[in-house]
Amino acid sequence: MIAWAAAELPLRRTRQLGRFRLHALEAGLQRLDGGAMFGVVPKPLWEKRIPADERNRIPLALRCLLVETPDALVLIDTGIGNKESEKFKEIYGVDNAAPGSPTRLEAALRDAAFEPDAIDVVIDTHLHFDHAGGNTVRDAEGPIRLAFPRARYCVQRREWEFAHVRNERIQASYLPHNFDPVEQAGRFFFVEGEAEIVPGVRVVPTRGHTPHHQSVLLHSEGEVACFLADLVPTSAHLPLTWIMGYDVEPLVTLETKRRVLARAREEQWLLVFEHDPSVPWGRLVRDEERPTLAAGE
Repeated sequence: MIAWAAAELPLRRTRQLGRFRLHALEAGLQRLDGGAMFGVVPKPLWEKRIPADERNRIPLALRCLLVETPDALVLIDTGIGNKESEKFKEIYGVDNAAPGSPTRLEAALRDAAFEPDAIDVVIDTHLHFDHAGGNTVRDAEGPIRLAFPRARYCVQRREWEFAHVRNERIQASYLPHNFDPVEQAGRFFFVEGEAEIVPGVRVVPTRGHTPHHQSVLLHSEGEVACFLADLVPTSAHLPLTWIMGYDVEPLVTLETKRRVLARAREEQWLLVFEHDPSVPWGRLVRDEERPTLAAGE
């Protein structure tokens, strides 16, 4: 069943990957135009996968991944946060509040028995507001502070630069209060290309949605998981040509998906979907060339 309200989602789902413990933290929902989410794919096709409401919007999870490794506690992406106006939340259909917490992400983190100051590393796949908005939090008194005060924050250097271009095509997606305070506090460490962040946690460029988007590969005891982020935002986007209208370089997305999903199928990676409203993760059927999610994961 597809969740239409954040309250319909569990706060977290947990599984093992070798020696790593993975927590899919359900940080809420947003609702975006289905046509924009599926680009040139006709509505009669995509609506079979994720039905739209009367405003043509579909529900999208704000799923973050908490990774317990022997060396560090790593959080991948941070949702939307709590700093935006009521008008913003109405436009984007944001449902991410939690009683007693600044956001549902913090509530999910506590459900996994951790406080925000336990996080060692935050990895931003990119700096769009629905992926990096929870980097910072607004206190009840008004000031903005880092949401994870002990953490180092990782992003591609050129994504950081791209976020400050401020042209009309991209500026609505990049909100400086989500990332400038991190840089001002000296807590960003920038990477260029593929890099191991902590043992077994590696960022890999997956261009297309943005020119410097990255996904995260997790390796432990022969098992591999991939946090796809907006390369494949939902399991409905597994077909190669099902690409978001939001992607800055859709033809680049196509070739990146072809390469990544072929390897994921061959090596049986666990794929983690950030925006799927019902499917947090799964593996591809090995003997089907068209990317198809196996049942029962």
